[in-house]
Amino acid sequence: MTDNALAAEAGSPPATTPGLDAPTWPAGFAERYRAAGHWRGETFGEMLRDRAATHPDRVALVEPGAVRRTWTYRQLDENADRLAAGFAARGIRKGDRVVLQLPNVGEFVEVVFALFRIGALPVYTLPAHRDTEIAHLCAATEAVAYVIPDRNAGFDHRELATRVKDANPSLREVFVAGDPGPHTALADVPREPDGALAGPLAHELAFLQLSGGTTGVPKLIPRTHDDYLYSLRGSNEICGVDGGTRFLVVLPAAHNYPMSSPGWLGVLYAGGTAVLSPAPDPGTAFPLVERERITMTGLVPPLALVWTEAAAKTAHDLSSLELVLVGGAKYSAEAARRLEPALGCRLMQVFGMAEGLVNYTRLDDDTETVVTTQGRPISADDEVRVVDDEDNDLPDGEFGHLLTRGPYTIRGYWRAPEHNARSFTGDGFYRTGDIVRRLPSGHLVVEGRAKDQINRGGEKIAPEEVENVILGHPSVHDVSVVGVPDEYLGERSLAYVVLREGAEPLRAVAVKRFVRERGIAAYKVPDLVEFVDAFPQTGVGKVSKKHQRSAAEQH
Repeated sequence: MTDNALAAEAGSPPATTPGLDAPTWPAGFAERYRAAGHWRGETFGEMLRDRAATHPDRVALVEPGAVRRTWTYRQLDENADRLAAGFAARGIRKGDRVVLQLPNVGEFVEVVFALFRIGALPVYTLPAHRDTEIAHLCAATEAVAYVIPDRNAGFDHRELATRVKDANPSLREVFVAGDPGPHTALADVPREPDGALAGPLAHELAFLQLSGGTTGVPKLIPRTHDDYLYSLRGSNEICGVDGGTRFLVVLPAAHNYPMSSPGWLGVLYAGGTAVLSPAPDPGTAFPLVERERITMTGLVPPLALVWTEAAAKTAHDLSSLELVLVGGAKYSAEAARRLEPALGCRLMQVFGMAEGLVNYTRLDDDTETVVTTQGRPISADDEVRVVDDEDNDLPDGEFGHLLTRGPYTIRGYWRAPEHNARSFTGDGFYRTGDIVRRLPSGHLVVEGRAKDQINRGGEKIAPEEVENVILGHPSVHDVSVVGVPDEYLGERSLAYVVLREGAEPLRAVAVKRFVRERGIAAYKVPDLVEFVDAFPQTGVGKVSKKHQRSAAEQH
């Protein structure tokens, strides 16, 4: 049934909810999701309040460091109340946008829940963002406040904040965790609450996330309390998260994956403990796994490769680890096979997007399914289509464009009607930009991004397929294949290769021969091979193919 038909059945046409500033679920779909128990009318503020009442003295949050800091559920709840009262006293109201740029520190979680209590919207940014991204987001959201550290990774965020504030009239306040300089110390904001704040309703916006696109300025993703809490419950059930889970947050806490798959928010929902790692490298994370008896964490593929190799040399006890999730980008089968033996725990692949749909392999999947697929959707009400270039549905087993809609997949970006017209079908399916094939079991195999595909003289090359072959070479640590302009073919393929530590040097001809000998089609053998020490990365640790392509074009 189409959106319009379902909406008509419910007596209400598709609409944009006031205050949402984006298309939302038609009434018929919303009623279906509520009837199924997906949307339960709960907000994040209510969730934390309930956990604090149920197990007040259980440790919710740990921030390791020179001085280890902990928050019980009662303390986190009370701190959120006091900070919310302080924000409200400074004029932050329901619906206001607050740009949040803190690293993995306890104040990040306190600020988020304080804003949830008010109904103000955190606008999540990454620690690596600088003037261009922050200025754009403050202007686009008409943010009233900006929350930063004093310094992080050698960068003074206070100076950035001064520049941004001077250029954005709506930005009234800058709150600083640490030495405030010319701004306001976050520590000076909390005050005793004077009555309960009205707060948001469950169907209203909870926060704005950044899209994971690699081109242009990021689009803003509006998530509601109802839809996001459902994704947490589903993730927790699949991953086995409970009150005994100790989750290490090694990726930036503001990113969708370490926040919700199942992430620190999922762990708090379950009454477990989230441990905030200041950095993701094994030298930082492995001691925390041992000391904090970590049971679960989430990694991106390049980091998973580093952990896999470092595990063989570490003296730290990693035996508490039960499950490592790998997602955020395609994880090759060759690399996936190495993880469980190296880390001594289960692997679960995750494939999802901040816009909604999340897929997991399952704990009862066989090994081959876990290493060769990127999982199946959380919900029975996740609708998945695999289509050709003309939006015709393809049979299982054929690669095509992934379209999806469901109870936690948005129906439109925030204040982006023109982009929404391109990114969503008329009946509400989101065009993910991913190329996948679906197995009869419902599991998806991700071939790559449509825009990452290489068109070599009319022959389409999926970089991930070639990367998986090259990763089978015993001397190769990691590989990234991109397309580079070619006057004759349109594009040629270039393989950037990182060799294993201590491996014998390779020549480009040897890599090409290795690929060719694996029986791959001749047009998929890399035209060019370049050896590098490391790959450029995005703010969340994904390989930045955009930068690799740019570098190749300058050769």
